[in-house]
Amino acid sequence: MRETIRAFLFAAGCRPGPAMLLFASTILLSAFLLFLVQPIIAKQILPWFGGTSAVWTTCLVFFQVLLLAGYTYSHLTTRHLTPRRQAQLHIALLVISLAFLPIIPSVALKPAGEADAALAIIVLLAVTIGLPYFLLSTTGPLVQKWVAHRFPEKTVYRLFALSNFGSLIGLLAFPFAIEPFSSSRTQSLVWSGAYALFVIACAMTAWQSRLRAAAGAAPATAEPAAPAAPREAAGPAPAAADYALWLTLAALGSVMLLAATSHITQNIASVPFLWVVPLTLYLLTFVLAFEGRGGRGWYEQGWWLLPCLLLFVAMAWGLSAERGVLDVSVAIPLYSVGVFLACMFCHGELAQRKPAPRYLTQFYLMLSLGGALGGLFVGLVAPRVFPTYYELPLALFALSAIAVFMAWDRKALLAPALIATAATAYYGFSYVAFLKDDVIVMERNFYGTLRVREGGSGELHLRRLLHGVILHGEQFTGGKYQYEPGTYYARSSGVGLAIEAKQAVGPVKVGVVGLGVGTLTAYGRAGDSLRLYELDPDVLRLARSHFTYLSAAEMRGAKLEFVLGDARLSLERELAQNKPQGYDVLAVDAFSSDSIPVHLITREAIALYAAHLSPRGVIAIHISNRFLDLKPVLANIARATGLTAVHVSDSPADDVLASSTDWVLLARDAAVFGEGVLGQRAQPLEPVAHMSLWTDQFNNLIDVLKTRPWDSLRGALGLE
Repeated sequence: MRETIRAFLFAAGCRPGPAMLLFASTILLSAFLLFLVQPIIAKQILPWFGGTSAVWTTCLVFFQVLLLAGYTYSHLTTRHLTPRRQAQLHIALLVISLAFLPIIPSVALKPAGEADAALAIIVLLAVTIGLPYFLLSTTGPLVQKWVAHRFPEKTVYRLFALSNFGSLIGLLAFPFAIEPFSSSRTQSLVWSGAYALFVIACAMTAWQSRLRAAAGAAPATAEPAAPAAPREAAGPAPAAADYALWLTLAALGSVMLLAATSHITQNIASVPFLWVVPLTLYLLTFVLAFEGRGGRGWYEQGWWLLPCLLLFVAMAWGLSAERGVLDVSVAIPLYSVGVFLACMFCHGELAQRKPAPRYLTQFYLMLSLGGALGGLFVGLVAPRVFPTYYELPLALFALSAIAVFMAWDRKALLAPALIATAATAYYGFSYVAFLKDDVIVMERNFYGTLRVREGGSGELHLRRLLHGVILHGEQFTGGKYQYEPGTYYARSSGVGLAIEAKQAVGPVKVGVVGLGVGTLTAYGRAGDSLRLYELDPDVLRLARSHFTYLSAAEMRGAKLEFVLGDARLSLERELAQNKPQGYDVLAVDAFSSDSIPVHLITREAIALYAAHLSPRGVIAIHISNRFLDLKPVLANIARATGLTAVHVSDSPADDVLASSTDWVLLARDAAVFGEGVLGQRAQPLEPVAHMSLWTDQFNNLIDVLKTRPWDSLRGALGLE
């Protein structure tokens, strides 16, 4: 890493003496920790909010807003405080921030019931990581400003590229070099130790800057100055239009990142770690835009703009191409390359318009403000304003429109920019029409977009509840199939066999984690009791208003109870109140397609479920997944918790109701799996010695990938 820093500095035209190496190392370390802490802390709080991807988006919004606060602090302190006062204030804040260590969220901050999830996440993050993250975010612009009077312009802005390089390394290190080998607690403790080292380095940097400012120049033996370099490169003051353009470009880059990430991971494929790709590309564009070719960056409008426009149109077309069935092998590379080019356009234009170093804090302030506004728009405003994901088509139209402004003086590029603007608008409206096709309800909240669609005719006319493009349940609206359990919960499925085996003995008590449209209540009879745990209150409302499984079960005499909030937290509270439920069957299916809330299948989670079982009760866990093989995980947890595990696979050939499924059933009494049809279908699961035991503190998705991460992506991209 030391050689990397030296290479950046030599390329910038300055000899990396001890002081400059200290400055650059501090920037690199701060950027590394800045992006490393995001997945570390997000993973710890993810289980408290249902494991939904919206948690990650809200975390990103918080981090962007705090980044804005850090850049604002850097601008105000360098403008209004003397170097001595700057150093004193910053060192004092660094020392105070040590009180936040270690960065382990307090259990007292766990949400309860129907609390506002977004607000709860923001408060939790502020209390846990607020001041350390704020100070990390100040480091880049603050240190660059401290050295701006001493080194040439290209050195200062190459330090910005170095900062983004550090962020990129921190981001990639977590899923591939840190998470597979350490527990969440160890990650927090090691990060906290590294942050303490950063505090020392940053304090030394602040003190060194104070001494240099007081001396008026560096000691002759410490570090040769750049020949004839002025104290700070001169240049025209930015105009109001410059500020507006910086703000707009930064905001569009942020919106594009978040909107495309949501679209790729929710509407295209839930390949594990796929969210890393757009964020990596986003950071890479900062490095390329501000680094290379003598410090002028690699972006040149004449070469880049036309490919960017083509991709803007292609992405807009892809949203509803062939009525929304664009193949994953086309969609993933299309939107990945599209994110790269869109962000390269935004950040390249920013780099081409960067001011003289004396105005760099204003420049960075606009970048951070734009990023924060973009994040707030996607993470907080859009879910409350739009009924579904309109951010991506809006971003593509806005990018094309601003390209018109950028290309106004280039006749060869102006016509393509105008055509792209018209095309993205057309395809955007086409996408909206596609989303509304056959939809009778469409709404959105913190947890995502919900749509109720109708299709078919006669006895096969049915309604479906979709979360994004993921099916959360369906029901025929009439005929002999109307009240029959279908999809993943058919009578031939593992959970269906478990429930009916218990009903053969007498009335049953069933717990259900994940309501959907209430399909499992189709098993409810007079005397049966079903308690359903659901994270999203809107799902319950739609299951009541547009589907009839729940009302039909109640009319048959089954007792239904509903518990809103994260199921695991609710089960923990019930146990703490000495209210074990004594379930005969506890069905766990709160997964969204191939994306799994890991906190629902750890050793601690399974032990919690077992505490709520009757003596001969069964835990039924739905594990159907294209990318992950969860059988070894549950087999090892079963051994660790003293349970027996079996696997029931269902592959109906011509059943109109049933879908192909995999369920794992666990019980204290192995004899329950040897009875009736269940005994004929259940296959024992044996522990896997080389597989790690999943706990709340340690779980590794790479262990259970059906193929390696790069193989999954190669297959999704059609490269095999």
